[in-house]
Amino acid sequence: MIGYVTVGTNDLERSAQFYDAIAAEMGVGRMMEFDSFIAWGKLGGAPGIAATKAFDGQPATVGNGVMVALEAADKEQVGRLYDIAMAHGGSDEGAPGPRGDDGFYAAYFRDPDGNKLNAFVMNAA
Repeated sequence: MIGYVTVGTNDLERSAQFYDAIAAEMGVGRMMEFDSFIAWGKLGGAPGIAATKAFDGQPATVGNGVMVALEAADKEQVGRLYDIAMAHGGSDEGAPGPRGDDGFYAAYFRDPDGNKLNAFVMNAA
């Protein structure tokens, strides 16, 4: 079972602004915070996400093929999360819309450090 995932950042303050906004839309806030690490979610709840400076002191880099998927409540929230990401320094990787014909609806974006995320809902009507 996944407890949380981390994404690397070279600017924790900038990441905090981005993920504070995303987390607020999803109804959660910060659950842990240190000088080099912030985690969002609900203790004892669903898996959370964290932004961290690299432990080895080297610059954080983006993992090729790595993506964090955020489960939204509905198609409207997928759109709101995408809009929030764009308004907080994110970049577009695929606007909200259906993907395939099996009810998968998603939006793809990157955070300000280039980490890829998506917001999705299954069996969207």
